[in-house]
Amino acid sequence: VQLQASGGGLVQAGDSLRLSCAVSGRALNSYHVGWFRQAPGKEREFLAAIRWRAGTTYYGDTVKGRFSTSKDNAKNTVFLQMNSLEPEDTAVYYCAADHDLPRNSVRYWGQGTLVTVSS
Repeated sequence: VQLQASGGGLVQAGDSLRLSCAVSGRALNSYHVGWFRQAPGKEREFLAAIRWRAGTTYYGDTVKGRFSTSKDNAKNTVFLQMNSLEPEDTAVYYCAADHDLPRNSVRYWGQGTLVTVSS
């Protein structure tokens, strides 16, 4: 599975931003594709994931209600919609894939995309 994240940038507090993750590979129906982030000096944090075949979603506790994930089947792309952004959301955001998420050792990672939220 190959993943390529994009859409990061500099935004102001309160803004919204949508990240994209282009997904390719075989047997995608057996995978979950999700989003993580890592802020400077902090551990990587699970945000959200979508089950590829069913299209159902689940979330980590930190961003539940502000962030949502979805999938465009025609484009094999997963999105992370981020609303009401706060400076504390500043981090490198990664998309990832495995047979379930989160897990201690995720098999496939995309490159990160930096999101900076100014106050």
